[in-house]
Amino acid sequence: MAALPGPFKTLEVEREGPVLRVWLNRPERRNAVANTMLEEVGDCFRAVERDFETRIVVLGGRGLSFCAGMDRKPAADYDAARQPETPRARRFEAHLGRRAARAIEDCEALTIARVHGHAIGGGFVFALACDFRVASDDARFSLPEVDLGVPLSWAGVPRLIQEVGMPRARELLLRCREIDASTAEQWGVLHSAVPAAGLDAEVGRFIEDLLAKPETAVHMTKTQLRGYARLGTLGDATEADGDLISEAARDPAFSARMRGEF
Repeated sequence: MAALPGPFKTLEVEREGPVLRVWLNRPERRNAVANTMLEEVGDCFRAVERDFETRIVVLGGRGLSFCAGMDRKPAADYDAARQPETPRARRFEAHLGRRAARAIEDCEALTIARVHGHAIGGGFVFALACDFRVASDDARFSLPEVDLGVPLSWAGVPRLIQEVGMPRARELLLRCREIDASTAEQWGVLHSAVPAAGLDAEVGRFIEDLLAKPETAVHMTKTQLRGYARLGTLGDATEADGDLISEAARDPAFSARMRGEF
């Protein structure tokens, strides 16, 4: 049996045979993302590439929400200690989110986002990077970046367009509209929305169906889907996202909105 990835400060990882459950584990902050979490998500999913016993990874969140997006309050001690001192180090930190989302997408095992509560900003992008998305009917999805004065990064824009199409993407990105699980299912964000009490059972049905398929055919088909999806959409240009977010963060409007002064 392959060893579990980790240990981690912001994630909890559990193995159930060929299924790995990865939990975002900052429930006191509704699993808001900070740089340590981003780095650990990337490390965790890249580790699965070398774990040939894992066929499915389920990404969920501990506590009341899947992921409340970027942490807008002072980070925990382990994150506050990250003080990049050179331009290259600062650029590396700016791209942690893109690398984390890419690691989820590149994971050689199938991935299922188990969503409840809120999936906001980066949490929404984490879900989009998964192969399948299942949510409870209390889930809410939003991309508030424009309201905060920054563009959506982490290659979230092309992923969103792939899943919901350009008109819906405009609605979510430019109007910063929050949608419920029913709407998310209608728009193609979700593969399934179920009552909260049945969320784990629904995830279990997806797992059962997928494990019953021939492993090699599943793996190769995922590779095909990922390759074709990237044609003309997820090329090297998305690497600029981290630079865009760094530039936007210098805008006084961004600072004021992060402090709630608007």
